[in-house]
Amino acid sequence: MTDLASRLQRAGAMLGPLAVANYSLAGLCTYKVGGAASYHVVVDSLADLQRLSEAVRINDVPTLVVGKGSNLLVSDAGFVGVSVQLGESFTVVAIDPDSGAVGLGAGVLLPIAARRTAAAGLTGFEWAVGVPGSVGGAVRMNAGGHGSDMAATLRCVQIFDLGMGQQTEWSADDLGLGYRRSALGPGQLVLAAELQLERGEVAASEAEISDIVRWRRENQPGGQNAGSVFTNPPDDSAGRLIDAAGLKGFRVGTAVVSSKHANFIQADPDGSADDVHRLIVEIRRRVAQRFGVVLHCENKLIGFTPLAEDPMAEQAVGEDPPTRPAVPRNVGGR
Repeated sequence: MTDLASRLQRAGAMLGPLAVANYSLAGLCTYKVGGAASYHVVVDSLADLQRLSEAVRINDVPTLVVGKGSNLLVSDAGFVGVSVQLGESFTVVAIDPDSGAVGLGAGVLLPIAARRTAAAGLTGFEWAVGVPGSVGGAVRMNAGGHGSDMAATLRCVQIFDLGMGQQTEWSADDLGLGYRRSALGPGQLVLAAELQLERGEVAASEAEISDIVRWRRENQPGGQNAGSVFTNPPDDSAGRLIDAAGLKGFRVGTAVVSSKHANFIQADPDGSADDVHRLIVEIRRRVAQRFGVVLHCENKLIGFTPLAEDPMAEQAVGEDPPTRPAVPRNVGGR
């Protein structure tokens, strides 16, 4: 038994019934593929968090925070460590229509938060109806869409640091929010967030939500995917570049570039996370070869070799697709 395996076993023993061994993460990710975590824990209280913190600190084992899995790809080999999810007690929504203050548990789904705030006559969070993730994950990656993001209305968050065993409050400035990034480390869990929204008209907000839902249904694929795979390069669109490289419909094993939107990868039922990863690598290589642009992955990749700084150094996969004319430029598209 390796040293890490021994430490994980001790951590599992300390966690007792709170931890489930060899827990498949495929069902927790929107790709619906991938391997198992050594242990999986659902925390529902500060006491659970303290117990988890003690177990992982004393035994020095890796942790993986899993929200709604809408931006996560775990290798077929799985995660050697403890995966963590927030339970139902972290799904509270508190809205003050008069002040515009909104308190959201980190486990609240973004579409629910968007609809609840709109129904309360508040505006500024309608964009979130189209993002199938949780509030905690949205804070961690500064999720956004349709001209806005979390940074636009976020005031502060409650954070639990597994390494320190402490709960603290961070302001939006403390988070260092940028394009699809924040200053949060892997062992820092978002527990709750506070937004500041403006008074609006219920009918106008609900109409905007309907427009966003309709647009996403018409322009983005369903099935097993994790949304946009790559962040947009400055003044360009990752989807435009991938499409212009002729990669719509390009397949590697059980993973395929969506024919509806080139910045989406769809996994087959009972498919392979490793195939999705190989396709990600190949897309980067071909876009770099064709346009000299290095795409940066927006999906969080767990259990894989880090992506090469120079995609052209990667080994080619599959046959070259037929040459296609470049598509028109669409700077804002994703």
